[in-house]
Amino acid sequence: MANLLFTGASGFLGSNIFPLLCKNYDVDTLALDDKATYNINLVTDEIHLSHGYDIVLHAAGKAHVVPRTDAEIKLFYDINFEGTKKVCAALEKAGTPKSFIFISTVAVYGCDFGEMITEEHPLDGQTPYAKSKIMAEEFLADWCKRNNVILTILRPSLLAGKNAPGNLGAMVNGIKTGRYLSIAGGKARKSVLMVDDIANLIPLVAEKGGIYNVCDDTQPSFHELEVLISKQLSKKPPILIPMCLAKCLAFCGDFLGSKAPINSLKLRKMTETLTFSNEKAKKELGWQPRNVLENYMI
Repeated sequence: MANLLFTGASGFLGSNIFPLLCKNYDVDTLALDDKATYNINLVTDEIHLSHGYDIVLHAAGKAHVVPRTDAEIKLFYDINFEGTKKVCAALEKAGTPKSFIFISTVAVYGCDFGEMITEEHPLDGQTPYAKSKIMAEEFLADWCKRNNVILTILRPSLLAGKNAPGNLGAMVNGIKTGRYLSIAGGKARKSVLMVDDIANLIPLVAEKGGIYNVCDDTQPSFHELEVLISKQLSKKPPILIPMCLAKCLAFCGDFLGSKAPINSLKLRKMTETLTFSNEKAKKELGWQPRNVLENYMI
């Protein structure tokens, strides 16, 4: 059984796929967690690995936060970029792996809207999150080439799973508390991926490498997600409001701050379609993602 080093094992992605990885690999974990094999803070700690690994799955990173200070901005680079460099430096000392799999993000494209965006799209992301991930991708491309390591870069869309963070988590909380508003029929579509599908990809990419967008085929609409979540919460579907009213509420929300249920940025994200193509992963890897609308449980 191949041995695998899994960084970020205590996060949302990590906690969901760790049991699945253990079925196929001898897994050691690196995380800010007392239960991890290596209890490491990527910003402040040095990394010392006890031995080399066949495969590294590097999922440790900072996401789902809008930075408000220079220190918060810097933390994205410290964790996502400098942290990646630290992991690689430790691997050089312990023994370079055969395969390195990096969990990046579709945010690297910098798109607020668009349909079926492919891996060929320029990396135009301008947020600290996107820039730090782009820098990590570029560093890894060079490092893996120099060390003869197979590199895979997975760019997941919005992740769905129990206790999901980010925008999907915000939708669940909004519907649960009655603070969620369905705008203009919820027609906009978003790419989503069942979080445990990441585990299914590992054996497919470990020997092959490459860069892949990963999301499911359905590209669900906001309305479809709203109905699904409302049913699971035994709640009535969210209140539908017309676009003209939504714009007025968003304008007010811009002045009220983060406590407002909607502002102009949130409105745009809720009304603009943003989907990504998974055709490359399906064609080259023979991968078939699970249907989010049929499998997502909050």
